[in-house]
Amino acid sequence: MTQIGQSSTEFTVELPSTGKSVTLAWSALTDVGHRREVNEDSVLAESPIFSVADGMGGHSAGDVASAAVVTRLAEHAGRPVLDAPSIDSALSLAVEDMAKGAGVTDQGTGTTVTGVALAVVSGAPNWIAFNIGDSRVYQLNAGVLEQVTTDHSVVQELFDAGRITREEAEVHPHGNIITRAVGFHEPPIPDYRILPLQAGMRILVCSDGLSKEITSYGIRHFLMSNPHAADAAAALLEAALENGGRDNVTVIVLDVVTVNDLTGTADHSTDRVSAKN
Repeated sequence: MTQIGQSSTEFTVELPSTGKSVTLAWSALTDVGHRREVNEDSVLAESPIFSVADGMGGHSAGDVASAAVVTRLAEHAGRPVLDAPSIDSALSLAVEDMAKGAGVTDQGTGTTVTGVALAVVSGAPNWIAFNIGDSRVYQLNAGVLEQVTTDHSVVQELFDAGRITREEAEVHPHGNIITRAVGFHEPPIPDYRILPLQAGMRILVCSDGLSKEITSYGIRHFLMSNPHAADAAAALLEAALENGGRDNVTVIVLDVVTVNDLTGTADHSTDRVSAKN
């Protein structure tokens, strides 16, 4: 397990070419769970990028893979914004690093990855959400929870083809089989989605150790009932462990506290979940 970055109760960054700045608050937590001997998740929480990687490939190889990904992505920490080509490059370099890591077998090693990065797209402030595998990004906005990313998994493909229901997908025996990863001798190809940056929005980035233990209804409940990012992250982690903790659990709760016009005005959304932690 590799954790880069610390939780923050308030962090403000100016967004170039937009005339705006944004104030963020976040909390990142990870736990080995009740059934695993090693925590193969890694987490990066340092503006402008917030990411979770869930390693696979055996006792130490999965840890090598997830650590390689967050370490390469962390090379962009401290910049005001990021873009998709920079993320692509970091993931490609991470695959090269994995091949040199201890514990890697002939079958290879790999990891899922997901996250969000601050970005400027067409002159406007946005988040870039990205994913490979079945770790997820959710957004909560005005009380509505949305799963932003789409899993790259056998179960998701069965659901998309109409062969199983959502209820069947949640308990399917092949729920741990993914169809795309970073590593395993294949090029890393993320899916991307642009999310408009709005005051009051809350983002959850998590490994499947959380999403397989808590329903979407439960996730919304804990995000809505805990105004501070640190409390929400702790409540989600505790709930996942209480519901079985069958896998490593990693969670980032990220709040957009304000979006500020550099002329002096600020957008304080009345619908926001969290203000200052």
